[in-house]
Amino acid sequence: MNTSNIAEKEPKTTAKLSSEQTLEIEDNHITVGSCFSDNPKMTMRNVNVFYADKQAIFDVSLDIEKNEVIAMIGPSGCGKSTFLRTLNRMNDTVDGCRMDGDICMDGDDLYAPKLDVVELRARVGMVFQKPNPFPKSIYDNVAYGPKIHGLADSRVDLDEIVENSLRKASLWEEVKERLHQPGTGLSGGQQQRLCIARAIAVSPEVILMDEPCSALDPIATAKIEELIEELSENFTIAIVTHSMQQAARVSHRTAYFHLGKLIEVNPTEQVFTMPQHQLTEAYITGRFG
Repeated sequence: MNTSNIAEKEPKTTAKLSSEQTLEIEDNHITVGSCFSDNPKMTMRNVNVFYADKQAIFDVSLDIEKNEVIAMIGPSGCGKSTFLRTLNRMNDTVDGCRMDGDICMDGDDLYAPKLDVVELRARVGMVFQKPNPFPKSIYDNVAYGPKIHGLADSRVDLDEIVENSLRKASLWEEVKERLHQPGTGLSGGQQQRLCIARAIAVSPEVILMDEPCSALDPIATAKIEELIEELSENFTIAIVTHSMQQAARVSHRTAYFHLGKLIEVNPTEQVFTMPQHQLTEAYITGRFG
């Protein structure tokens, strides 16, 4: 993942793609690159998303590998956040939004009628663009999930979960003396790490991050990026970002979306140095977006 200079290199395109490198979509569109995995944590097949009569996502098929960090990039309005939200059914909360296709985790259908959505969102946690700590203490922010999911049998157990989660979020040393002060009193970067601690306190398997650094300064952003790399040792992470430099720094694979279609998925270094699709090249070289 040593890709600090990736975005500065001159990209190249391939003239012809082999059948193994392409995935037929619709209307002659193909997704190029490495869409699938031998060890997937999540699998998406032929996913379409609609807001009432408007289609936002077109026939996307993709695997997310266990313990990988996959970045989703593309112009504003290209569907990357909509797609991310399908992975823990956050779009269920949007009136008129519907999805068809198959989304599975470890082979389990995440859209099965009897599936417990609350339990799903514990297994697939989400960190949003703007830090959103609860109007509670730092301690209670982290303890909230374990309490409602019955993950702690005693106060001692809960204390341990809170401390471990704050340590994993690289926040413990900064807040251990003020755990009972409001989480909203922290700086923006600390609030975002508190939200990450809150997400991992329920022991999720996947963490979704929707532009988690867009409201943060460069120093706070660097801390979150370091944290993402550390968390990938224990969690599978999918991140939507507008920053190509951030995608280059934190991800193993990068998926490029355009007008609701998945254009290219490849190892991050390849996407930024030798993209296979002309739309990917045009975006990363700044010709549009």
